[in-house]
Amino acid sequence: MSSPELHKVERLDSTLPSLDLVAVRAGIARRKVFDGLFAIVGLLVLLIALLTLLTLITQLAVQGYPRLTQQFFSSFPSSTPEEAGILAAWVGTCLVMLVTAAAAVPVGVAAGIYLEEYARKGWLADLIEINVTNLAGVPSIVYGLLALGLFNYYFKLGESVLTAGLTLALLVLPIVIVTTREALRAIPRSLREAAYALGASKWRMIWDHILPYSAGSIMTGVIIGLSRAIGETAPLVTIGALTFIAFLPEPPLKGTFPYLSFEWLKAPFTVMPIQMFNWVSRPQPEFQTNAAAAGVVLIAMTLAMNGLAIYLRYRFRKGIKW
Repeated sequence: MSSPELHKVERLDSTLPSLDLVAVRAGIARRKVFDGLFAIVGLLVLLIALLTLLTLITQLAVQGYPRLTQQFFSSFPSSTPEEAGILAAWVGTCLVMLVTAAAAVPVGVAAGIYLEEYARKGWLADLIEINVTNLAGVPSIVYGLLALGLFNYYFKLGESVLTAGLTLALLVLPIVIVTTREALRAIPRSLREAAYALGASKWRMIWDHILPYSAGSIMTGVIIGLSRAIGETAPLVTIGALTFIAFLPEPPLKGTFPYLSFEWLKAPFTVMPIQMFNWVSRPQPEFQTNAAAAGVVLIAMTLAMNGLAIYLRYRFRKGIKW
C-alpha cells in the first residue's frame, strides 16, 4: 500500500473514536430527555391521584362533619337518623382489631423467621413460599367462607368477636409472613457471620441482631396488613356480623379479681364498615350523612393505628446502635 493510502487509512481511524463519542453523547441526551418526560408524567399521575383522594376525603369530611358530636360516638344505632350513633361499631372494630393483631403478628413473624432462617431450602420450602405468596392475593370473601366452616361449624366459636378477629388474622397473615421474610432477607450476611464468630447461637443471633435491624420493615408489613383488615366487610358478613346491635360486649377489664374477663370474645359484634354499609343502603339523606361521618371516623382510626405503628418503628430504629 502506497504512502498516500496509508495516510488516508490513518486519518479515517483517527475520526472513528470521535464519531463514536458523538453517538454516545446523542444517546445519553435522548435518554435524559426520556427520563425527564417519564419523571414529569409520573409526577402528574401522582398529583392527580393525590388530588382525587384529597377531594374525596374533603367531600366526606364536609358532608359528615355536622354529625361528629359526642352523641354520635356514645349512641347505639337507631331507626331515627338524628339519634343513631356508632358506639357499638367503633367498640366492635377496636376489639376485633385487637384480636387480629394478637393472632396475626406473633404467628406471622414466627412463621417468617422459620421459613427464612430455619427451613431447609428445597422443593417443599419453594412450594410453601409460592402458596403463601399466592394467599396474599386471595379475595377476602374466600377467607370468610373458610372461617365460616372452620371457626363457626367445626370449632363452634359462633358469630363472635373471636371468630371475626381470627378471620381477619387469616386474611393478613400472608402479608405479615411475606414482609417478614423480605425484611430478614435484606439483612447483610456479614451481620450473621459476625454474630456466629463471637459465639452466638442461631436463636441469639436472630433475637439480638437480625430482629432489631429488621423490625422497621416488619412493622411496615404489619401496618399494611392491619390497614387492609380494618376496612374489610365481606368476610365478616359471611361469618354472621350483625348490622344492628344495641349493646356492648363485656369489658375486658373488671374491678374485681381476677380483673381480666374474656367474655367479650364470645359476644356478637358489628364493625364500622358494616355500619356504614347499613346506612348507605337506606334512602334517607340523613343516613347518608351518618355514613359519611362514620367514614371520617374510620379513616381517623386507620391513621391513628398507622401512626402508632410508625412511632413504634421509629422507636425500634432509634434504639439500634449503628
